[in-house]
Amino acid sequence: MHGEHDHHDHGHDHDHDAHDAIEADARPPTEFEMLEQAIRELLIEKGIVTAAEIQRQIDDMDSRTPMHGQKIVARAWSDPAFKGRLLANAKRVIHDEFGIDLERSPEVMAVENSAGLHHMIVCTLCSCYPRLVLGIPPAWYKKKAYRSRAVKEPRQVLAEFGTVLPDDTEIRVLDSTADLRYIVIPRRPQGTEGWSEERLAALVTRDAMIGVTEARTPATDPHREAPAVG
Repeated sequence: MHGEHDHHDHGHDHDHDAHDAIEADARPPTEFEMLEQAIRELLIEKGIVTAAEIQRQIDDMDSRTPMHGQKIVARAWSDPAFKGRLLANAKRVIHDEFGIDLERSPEVMAVENSAGLHHMIVCTLCSCYPRLVLGIPPAWYKKKAYRSRAVKEPRQVLAEFGTVLPDDTEIRVLDSTADLRYIVIPRRPQGTEGWSEERLAALVTRDAMIGVTEARTPATDPHREAPAVG
């Protein structure tokens, strides 16, 4: 866990996935990529798995979305008892009450933002991320720039995402690891009293559950429309 004065180096690469793929194709494979390829080919050769099974796993990972996280946050906003259970033992609650199999996954912890405390998630070593809950991590989350600056200057990084917090708000940067991942429960937008969970879930974005933005209604966020939740 890091305090506000811990920082990161972050360039906004939100829409650069295609460019990154081109760069990846142009560069030589890394040591870890060559190791992964060798192990994959050995497993196939030994008949432990098939190429088709590996491809199905890849397709499954690539198809994951923030939908589960959106529903979890909406339930937490609507049901204080559920939120209490989630904050106490997120992994068990997500498994038992949402049917998401986290048995072989790292520990998952839910943290709640409030008027005086804002959580922001980063993986300082690589890109540890609760994919089963939040889907595929954004490209910028994996960049060295973000991994560096989010720790060193979180308030400035948040401002670059459009999240300007009062000076007296504590910013708590949490380091996601191979053993522990996080989901942020953002502050519930004002004016949403009486909304259904489905309607609330449409206000929850992936970035809000990472902690770089806040949840907003369309009326208070002119830069986006609320995403559809399946």
